Amino acid sequence: MLDGWNVNRSYRGMSAEQRLADRRERLMTAAYTLYAKPGFAATTIERLCSEARISNRAFYECFGGREELLQALHERCVEESLAVVAKALQEAPATLDDRVRAGIRTYIEFATADWRRARIMHLEVRRSGDVLTASRQRAVDSFARLVEEAAAEFPQPAQPNRRLVALGAIGALQELLIEWLLAEEPPTIDELVGVAVHIFGRSLGAP
Repeated sequence: MLDGWNVNRSYRGMSAEQRLADRRERLMTAAYTLYAKPGFAATTIERLCSEARISNRAFYECFGGREELLQALHERCVEESLAVVAKALQEAPATLDDRVRAGIRTYIEFATADWRRARIMHLEVRRSGDVLTASRQRAVDSFARLVEEAAAEFPQPAQPNRRLVALGAIGALQELLIEWLLAEEPPTIDELVGVAVHIFGRSLGAP
């Protein structure tokens, strides 16, 4: 039984499974805005439910709590970002410099195209405390593998540990995006791209 309805019964043309998926998606949409601002810590389950137009009971049929919802939202943002960057790397000319430029510009433009995505991936991931520690580590590891794979075809003499280089460059990119989010006079997207390309290019040995 779900909200008093048999799981095999339809309601307003939707099955119980479809209703559950719809509620889950509405909560994800509400959290996308509220977790970005005012932020995870300031957003209650009651406010999420009000924004999504569902009951508190329905919330717990979709997620175990605010933390689980944040994890799901963060993972979706990461998956979408990884997909667009991987596509850009595949389509870029086969030089290290071109791949660095394509991957960096694509990521920065995608992250900044929606301020909510940028805040969730680069601010709330830190402000949420231990909630996203594992999720953040998985995300960093996935992006580091992309960087390593992109650079693997272009070995450099006496190159340091490629994974550590990738992790360091990713950390620098995260700080650049936090500056864009919080600075009174934020840098332009072209400035962000230029600096990030410089950091990644020098780190990976691109000309």
